[in-house]
Amino acid sequence: MSALLSIRDLAVAFRTETGRFEALHGLSLDIQRGKTLALVGESGSGKSVTAQAILRILPRSAEITRGQMLFSTGDETVDLARLAEEGSAIRDIRGRRIAMIFQEPMTCLSPLHTVGDQIGEALRVHTGADRKEADAQTEDALARVGFPDPKRALKTYPFELSGGLRQRAMIAMALIMKPALLVADEPTTALDVTTQAQILALLGRLQDETGMAILLITHDLGVVANIAHDVAVLYRGRLVESGPKDEVMRRPGHAYLKALIEAVPRFDMAPGERLTPIRPARATIPPRREAPRLSGPVLKVEGVSKTFTLRAGRLFARPRTVRAVSDVSLTLQGGRTLGLVGESGSGKTTVSKMIMRAMPPDGGRILFDDGAGLKDVHTLKGDALFTYRRNVQFVFQDPYASLDPRMTVRQILSEPMEIHDVPQGKRRERCRELMAMVGLEESALGRYPHAFSGGQRQRIGIARALSLEPRLLVLDEPVSALDVSVQAQILNLLKDLQQALGLSYLIVSHNLAVVDYMADTISVMCRGRIVEEADRATLFRAPIHPYTKALLAAVPDPSLDHPLDFTKVTGEASDPARWPDDFALAPHEAGMMMEVEKGHWARYRSLDERSAA
Repeated sequence: MSALLSIRDLAVAFRTETGRFEALHGLSLDIQRGKTLALVGESGSGKSVTAQAILRILPRSAEITRGQMLFSTGDETVDLARLAEEGSAIRDIRGRRIAMIFQEPMTCLSPLHTVGDQIGEALRVHTGADRKEADAQTEDALARVGFPDPKRALKTYPFELSGGLRQRAMIAMALIMKPALLVADEPTTALDVTTQAQILALLGRLQDETGMAILLITHDLGVVANIAHDVAVLYRGRLVESGPKDEVMRRPGHAYLKALIEAVPRFDMAPGERLTPIRPARATIPPRREAPRLSGPVLKVEGVSKTFTLRAGRLFARPRTVRAVSDVSLTLQGGRTLGLVGESGSGKTTVSKMIMRAMPPDGGRILFDDGAGLKDVHTLKGDALFTYRRNVQFVFQDPYASLDPRMTVRQILSEPMEIHDVPQGKRRERCRELMAMVGLEESALGRYPHAFSGGQRQRIGIARALSLEPRLLVLDEPVSALDVSVQAQILNLLKDLQQALGLSYLIVSHNLAVVDYMADTISVMCRGRIVEEADRATLFRAPIHPYTKALLAAVPDPSLDHPLDFTKVTGEASDPARWPDDFALAPHEAGMMMEVEKGHWARYRSLDERSAA
């Protein structure tokens, strides 16, 4: 079978201040009609450069230095590498015959234009369709990608949509011209597991319906195992392994692919087993020290609730209230890790913000023990509040956005110590200790955040959080922005630091495999409520609540022996009204947490609510 796109000996080079840098070294691969080719590798391996070269949207500093990209348009075969970047020939192919969806839909969709205008623009540009015809076809495209109300979505702005719906809008925009090839660059990285599974199922269904080929760029081997037909592995701009998925994933030949597979957190890991990063970290973990003994938990959340008021959006309309968190209770023991999991919008981050005192709860209490007994965090003032700020630190999801680009690493690490009156001499010594602790060179203290990779920036974020020797770290999706090999380094580093420094962790995440690897106990949130909690072994091996089961069923496993059942992946799992009778809750019902066995709790519909129904 002749390939839809055949790439031969493709080389791409960048002009830099220090000279010429070759990003792709003689890449050769084929994308077959109606099939999905997964392009796998770490950040910097050349995956996105390959996609940009195919669409001829490389940065101005880059150029194709040799090779061919032979694309079959149906009537003829065109060498994309020979087309002018801004000519009519490539514009006729780009969008019409080859389309692309990007990793972060919010940055790729214009906030000033409606979803309908942006999707319909491709039709108007390529076919000259009028507004009425474009709207009709756009509405049909939105319906095909699963929008709940396609007609209303025409006049909706991107910021009014969830992450999953924004990604569906991007897919509708890419597919409205029925392209022969879809280039999908990390299309599910920013999504939670259930939304990710729905998007993967959608891509598979649309491929079956249209016969398009897909070039899937990803570092998630679970995604590869579930939707790819063929796999190509890139390492530093070179193709190191390729072939049918079953052969490559079951019998990896190259050491790099074997290392990638070993770096992925898995549910079947043995107790105490560690991830194996591709490049071991050089962190200097300090000698183990005894954490202060506490009479009870270090953190206790008791019946916390939070409601937000949303603007009505129309003149004279009544504002709408949303209950983001409802009667949430959590307990974290000293030196342990509590995992808080759930979909986007479940209330996880709101809980973490209330713990950090970034917002007050409407009801309930948050108690913290600094060694002198539990105290209500939101009543602290003066020196007591200053001490709390020192003892509880935050590690953010996006390491680049959380670091000031105008400050050097030394200034970033010193700032918390300066605020808390640490002497200047001790600050300098502490900065050196922190850099060694997270595996970075002391010489990097004078550099700025942009000069580091994503994994290195996250290490800087961890070092900053540790600068004041806190007792508790709140980790909000600490590795979701990192590729799998760097993720393994950071998770192992966090485990080592916890053991050495006696730290307590609250890890907020939608990556269940990461939580399984890190956490001692786990609480599952849905629609602002805790629906199940237990120790990690019990929760992931014997879940009880239907929502927990749905989350676990949506996790893509790198093993080919455990494929996702896409027929069971629907949005109904997060709707309490659709749960089985013993668990189902109407909007006004709270249900009740019941202990199924020692330490294992699940939210059931209460007997009173059942009898009332």
